[in-house]
Amino acid sequence: MKDRVIKTMKSTVLLFILLGVVSGRRIQLFRGLPATGTVEENSPAGVSVHTFNVTLTPLSSEGVAIHPTILISNPLTEAFDIESTGDLVYRVVTSGNPVLDYETMPKRFDLQIFVEDTTGRTDLSTLTIQVVDKNEPPVFRGNMAIQTVTIYILEGTRPECIYQVYAADPENGGLKYSSLPASVPFLVLENGSIYSKKVFDYEKDPHWYFLNITVTDPEGLNSTKTVNINIINIDDERPYFTTKQRNYRIPEEQSPGTVVANITAKDPDDEDSPSRLFYSIQSSVPYFSINPSTGLLQVTRRIDRDVPPLKLHPNISVIVRVEDSPSGGHASEMEIIITIEDINDNPPECFPSTFRKEINENTTAGTFLLDLRNYCKDIDVVVPNNLFNFTGLSGFGSNNFALESTGSGRLVMTGSIDLENPANLGVEVYSLTVRVRDIASPHYSNIIYIYIRIKPVNDFFPVFDSLSYEFNVRETTKVGSRIGEVHASDADWPPSVITYSIVAGGGTRDYTNIFWISPTNGDVKILARLDYETTQKHLFTVQASDQEKTATASVTVNVLDVNDEEPVCSPNFYASQIPVSLSAGTNINGFRIQCQDRDSDPRSFRYFIKEGNVNNHFTFSPSAGSNTSRLILASRFDYDSGLDKSWIYRLRVYITDDNLLSARDKATHLVKTGTVSLSIRVIPNPTTAITTTPGFTLVTRKENLYSDSAWYVPFIITLGGLLLLGLLGYLGLLLATWLRTRCPPAHKADGAPLINDPGKKKPKKEVVLKMTRLNTVFDGEARDPVTGKIYEFNTWSGARRWKKSSEPLQPTLAMQVTTGAKQWWPSDSGGQDTGRAEAPSKKETSEKRKEPTTETKKEPTTAAKPSAGPSQKPGQDGVKVQKQK
Repeated sequence: MKDRVIKTMKSTVLLFILLGVVSGRRIQLFRGLPATGTVEENSPAGVSVHTFNVTLTPLSSEGVAIHPTILISNPLTEAFDIESTGDLVYRVVTSGNPVLDYETMPKRFDLQIFVEDTTGRTDLSTLTIQVVDKNEPPVFRGNMAIQTVTIYILEGTRPECIYQVYAADPENGGLKYSSLPASVPFLVLENGSIYSKKVFDYEKDPHWYFLNITVTDPEGLNSTKTVNINIINIDDERPYFTTKQRNYRIPEEQSPGTVVANITAKDPDDEDSPSRLFYSIQSSVPYFSINPSTGLLQVTRRIDRDVPPLKLHPNISVIVRVEDSPSGGHASEMEIIITIEDINDNPPECFPSTFRKEINENTTAGTFLLDLRNYCKDIDVVVPNNLFNFTGLSGFGSNNFALESTGSGRLVMTGSIDLENPANLGVEVYSLTVRVRDIASPHYSNIIYIYIRIKPVNDFFPVFDSLSYEFNVRETTKVGSRIGEVHASDADWPPSVITYSIVAGGGTRDYTNIFWISPTNGDVKILARLDYETTQKHLFTVQASDQEKTATASVTVNVLDVNDEEPVCSPNFYASQIPVSLSAGTNINGFRIQCQDRDSDPRSFRYFIKEGNVNNHFTFSPSAGSNTSRLILASRFDYDSGLDKSWIYRLRVYITDDNLLSARDKATHLVKTGTVSLSIRVIPNPTTAITTTPGFTLVTRKENLYSDSAWYVPFIITLGGLLLLGLLGYLGLLLATWLRTRCPPAHKADGAPLINDPGKKKPKKEVVLKMTRLNTVFDGEARDPVTGKIYEFNTWSGARRWKKSSEPLQPTLAMQVTTGAKQWWPSDSGGQDTGRAEAPSKKETSEKRKEPTTETKKEPTTAAKPSAGPSQKPGQDGVKVQKQK
């Protein structure tokens, strides 16, 4: 508040001074003003900006009344003051409030300086001050501006960017970053990104680093901050075994629990704390186990080296695994070889014990075949129990082979074998046996089986039965049909397997090869349809091969002509108009049909109209024997008498190529038919005479005609009809089910209430009742739930009646209704129907069905037409009873 008052008073004084200057006597008192001065930004208080003098007139010898004062600053500021240096010399200095900043404050200030001497003379002049930019050091931003940054890096992290340094230059110049010391494994890029240069290992490298980050502007000014980098230890080291021994020997038959080895290990990550390691066996070894905490390796079951797998492999590989976490952390594995020492209780054995050898039939005598010692051994390790020899060469054909010595086990040939030789013909395999026997007691031994197969040598070339083959094939032969066979053989024993192939020819322009030969039996088949009109003869070469040697033969296929082309006529569609008065025998509009057939003589054509020729008004001339025929009006039209009714004739013309065939040949030979469609419109009663032949329009069109080969059309129609009938039947079944649920059948009389429903009118219906006399005893009574009246019933037959209040239980008559599945009983109203009886129980109904009377069984049930009259009295048999319903 005080500062505001002082500023207000200052402004008022300056205003008065300014008014005085405007109204007073003004004279130039300043020397060095107006002028322009400069000052650097960030200059502290007291920095001289400009120096000027005040000149006094002789009349103002007493001096200055008002010293030079900054009257107005544009823009307003208090950054400058005026100081006196003596002898009327003044200087403008910075006040330091505020400190000038080139980047955030105005860069130019206009100061209005006022002075007044003692005589009242004044002067007002302007000092322009330019603020000069001064390079300032860059400034760190973010966390580095307020604190020392600490960066944490997990050991094992790959080299990457670990921190981004941010700094700003007040002059917006480009900054560059650098770091010290250079020996640390970190790199600072010029953009301020700090990268690690290696993968740190907590166990080998220092645990922390100090990095001085320096940022420098283009003028060389810089700022420096320190970054602390700490390496964080993680569980990344594998434990290692301290046990050096890897091979152990124990005799077989050790008891379970015997200690084999004590395995120990350490974890580098636990250098400051006790290790907690877990041991396990990774290999599937059933003989040993290891204590998971102590690493003690022990025998768990009986070890017998005489049985597999120790019989062949006495060295057991045990993979011991140590982990630094029970849930699966870092682990190391060590292989321990445990050798099981054996006793001498095994015979020599050969692996394999059966040998199969192949030799060529021309192998010479003395040829080495097999060294048995390379395949046999005795698993006993004590001399002489592991020494053996070979004896007793025998078997079929053993005279052709021999052992060089009993100790060597080398099998050699003693003579040559030729399979084609009649003495050896058919003998391909020789079976030999050799005994391998321990030298030492108790002389255990085994038998070795040797099978020597004599491999045939391909000595002979295949030979075809003929150097050339010729096959005649009809052009209509189906694709895939067999058309012939070639055969070759050779003299080798056993006979060589010969394969056949086509090596040249047999192709056309459209197919690379239209023939196929079976590689096993030489059957020749066709792969494409033959066409006599295109090619009459095909030539190709077949080859026979026994996998090493080959022979060839030529094959000629003659294509036999067959009538497989149908006549093609032009035009195949024709539409025309003729007058009704056209004379018979006239060529209709000069129409001619011209036909051709690629495999038939033009004289073989025969023309006839198959469809649409009503009253046979049209015919073709000639009808056969030519490839050209005319359409003729055979008879005049008669519409007046009603003989002709159609004015448009759509004719279907068939053209066959069987004219030159006899009646017997037509039934056996292949006949082809072409079709032409004609449309003839008859014009009634022309009003003008046609003096010339009417013009006609020739139209060619193609129609999609039904073909007998389109079997799927009736099939689809039939299938659709069956599906539709099935759907209608299913809908009918659903409708019947719905009607049965909505309109249930009428209940039997014994299942209905014993009273009439007055709300429903029963239609009149005449029924015929058959009365049967029964000696019924009503031995029970009950109350009707609808009317509340008491009725009597027979528990045996199910008969019932209304009970009279004064009538005791007595025998009565039962009346059986034989129509409409309803039953009636006489009542106390003289036989009138008074209601529906309650349905009897299941037991009563079943018992009633089981006990029909003899008289009821004998009399058939009859029905009569309805009639009116009183009901029958009890006791009368065979009398019709008429009831109104």
